[in-house]
Amino acid sequence: MNDEELIQKIAAKDHFAFKKLVERYQALVISICYNLLGNQQHAEDVAQEAFLQVYKSAKKFRHKCKFSTWIYRIAVNRSLNFIRYNKKFRWTKSFSSLQENQPKRTTDFLASNSTGPDIALEEKERREMLQKAIDSLPKNQKVAFILHKHEGLSYKEISKILEISLSSVEARIHRAKINLQKKLIPYLKKI
Repeated sequence: MNDEELIQKIAAKDHFAFKKLVERYQALVISICYNLLGNQQHAEDVAQEAFLQVYKSAKKFRHKCKFSTWIYRIAVNRSLNFIRYNKKFRWTKSFSSLQENQPKRTTDFLASNSTGPDIALEEKERREMLQKAIDSLPKNQKVAFILHKHEGLSYKEISKILEISLSSVEARIHRAKINLQKKLIPYLKKI
C-alpha cells in the first residue's frame, strides 16, 4: 500500500493501516524529534504524539504535499511545542548517555576510526563544541539547519515542512552557517 492508500484507510479508522504507517515512518519521526530535542525519551514521547495527531487528523490531509512532508511538519511542530511548553527543558545533551542504537546526530560526521585516548578525547571535545554551537542557534535557524544537514532534505522540502518561502529557508540556513562559523572559529584557533 502506498501512503495515500494508508492515509485514506486511517481516515476510515483502520487500525491495521495505522500500524503499517507507524512502522514505515517511526524511525524518521523519532530521528527528527531526537535531533531537535536531544533526548531519546522525549523524542519517543513527542513522536507518539505526532502519530496520534496523524491518526486524528487523517481526514484533513488534502494531498497538496507528499505525506512525508506532512508528517515531518507535524513532528517538527510537536517538537517545538514540547520545547515551548516545557520551559524547564534544557537544550543541553549528555554525550555520555548517547547509545549506539540511538539516531545519529549531526556531529557524527566528525568521528573517526582512531582509537588513541588523546585522539578520542579531542574528537569528543570537537563533537561537544559543535553540538553546543548548534544548540545555541536561534530555534528557526537550528530547525532549518538540522533538516538540511542531518535529515538531508532539500531547501524546497524544508520550505514545505516549515511553511515558509524558499528564500526564507536559504536565509535561515545561511545565517545558521555564519553563526556556527562565528562560534567555532575561536575554538579552532586554540587547537
